[in-house]
Amino acid sequence: MDIALISPPWPLFNRPSVQLGALKAFLKTREPEIEVRAFHPYLRLAAEIGFEDYLIISQSSWAAESVFAALLFPKHNGPEKLFYKALGNRFGRERSRLDFNQITTVAANIIDHFIQDQVFAELRLAGLSLCLNQMTAGLYIAKKLKERIPETIIVLGGASCSGPIGPSILAAFPFVDYTVTGEGEGPLLDLWHFLSGRSERIKSRAISGGAKKSKSLEAKEQIGDVNKLPTPDYDDYFRELGQLGAKAAGISPLLPLEASRGCWWSRCNFCNLNLQWKGYRAKTATKVASEVKSLSSRYGVLDFAFMDNCLPAKQAPEIFSLIHRQKRDYSFFAELRVGHCRKDLAVMARGGLSDVQVGIEALSTSLLRRLGKGSSAIENLAIMRHCTELDIRLQANLILHFPGSSDEEVRQTLVNLDFVWPFAPLKTVSFWLGAESPVYREPEKFNIVAVKRHPYYSHLFPDNVASKLVPLILGYRGDRQKQYKLWKKVEQKVASINREKAELAHRGKLLTYRDGEHFLTIRQILPGGHTLKHRLTGSSRNLYLACQEPVTLDRLEALVQGRQRGEVEAFVNSLCQKRLMFREGDRVLALAVREKMMFLAEQNI
Repeated sequence: MDIALISPPWPLFNRPSVQLGALKAFLKTREPEIEVRAFHPYLRLAAEIGFEDYLIISQSSWAAESVFAALLFPKHNGPEKLFYKALGNRFGRERSRLDFNQITTVAANIIDHFIQDQVFAELRLAGLSLCLNQMTAGLYIAKKLKERIPETIIVLGGASCSGPIGPSILAAFPFVDYTVTGEGEGPLLDLWHFLSGRSERIKSRAISGGAKKSKSLEAKEQIGDVNKLPTPDYDDYFRELGQLGAKAAGISPLLPLEASRGCWWSRCNFCNLNLQWKGYRAKTATKVASEVKSLSSRYGVLDFAFMDNCLPAKQAPEIFSLIHRQKRDYSFFAELRVGHCRKDLAVMARGGLSDVQVGIEALSTSLLRRLGKGSSAIENLAIMRHCTELDIRLQANLILHFPGSSDEEVRQTLVNLDFVWPFAPLKTVSFWLGAESPVYREPEKFNIVAVKRHPYYSHLFPDNVASKLVPLILGYRGDRQKQYKLWKKVEQKVASINREKAELAHRGKLLTYRDGEHFLTIRQILPGGHTLKHRLTGSSRNLYLACQEPVTLDRLEALVQGRQRGEVEAFVNSLCQKRLMFREGDRVLALAVREKMMFLAEQNI
């Protein structure tokens, strides 16, 4: 074997690594004679500790990182304390059920067998992709590989090696030879040419191999046209899945895809997800649809997840329109920015979009500006409404404790939570400071007076190691205690709303309408389960249907003949009091969703 590509624990076990799939396909296309294999040891780990326990641990970054930190530093007692603390904060009841020592023992055995069982004797280069929750696991695997085959070159890449983090890993862990601090395809091929004697020096600046090597590196740009990338190769994942035998029976594979790289917005103040990219690049709709069909036919899979930070706004409807023409029962997950209209989302749903993560983040327009989202509260409510209507399952967060948040922003959030009652539950998350994010780069703008290493790093790493690492997550001093007090009521209200929604789940959608052409009936299920019915006729019915996207009062007056501005405004305000509509400034939105979605098949929006 020439090159082994490895994805360490803790990714979701029902999907292969898109990074490995893309790298393998690229290397095999450019250098067909290279023997490249991809490995997913997280599959075996999930099967051994149990898929449910694996999933619980993988949902907490600190708990996941603590398992292999304990193996990296067996004399350091911090990881075990962090494991239970992280799970206790997140899951409560799971804290006492999961046995840290048992899990670390199983993890060590899995990695030992993985390294011993594979034909690594002739291995020349091992590339490990480190993304969310994979830092300590990747370092542990790299250390064990280096111990077994000292001459093997170890290179780490992925989002967790971006920016200044990669070089700091080299300083802290001498068994790592190189880190890729950007996009991987070009640098990995460049490194292979250097190691195999086909070039005299490494031309790519994205690779760092210590101070002496770094000084001689020259710039090499990332791939300009992502349409030239080959379709990812997931053969090795399915080979490993087959090796699990009966243990794999409960796994329904979901294949990751890329429609773009980077973020076309890239202005969110809290975000550091794009450190490895330079600019934004998107594939054509035809290219994406072709990859979907190819992967589905090759692996017999209908479930996919777009791994983009956000789907390209303009191409997304066209992508799903082309996919729909393939006449297959696909199901897709994707991350979207707020702003997709009802009509475009209907086209996307018809093409198989079933699950989305949308960057809601806040229900206060003032706070959304502070966050750099470029959206408003009414636009957030609009996409939540559309997803509910189209039966697109929505996941979305509310960011609490953002530095500098005001009393008024909290008040606006509390008020607007009453209007999102009919829609998908929101999840509250506490703001965390990411390395190289805009908040990190300009802390004084956000009431941050000091930035420091996150205290949990001392639990993961001994001080002599932690002091060398540039952390991905940082601690800070500012107005944190004030923010915790401010947002307490929001946290409590969201939890209460979500509990009530769970109890009423059997009732279906909570705010729906039926259209009788000349009249409209609305059914409204309130917190507690009480049901109200409303009836709108004539111009009132026309006005309500005209507000299924945010619309100005002036526009409404022009659309609904026979009503003066004052009448229109009074009508809107009365429905806002009943929480059938939402008003923000001069714009209004009807909140009820259509009970029967026959129009979806006809595209009669």
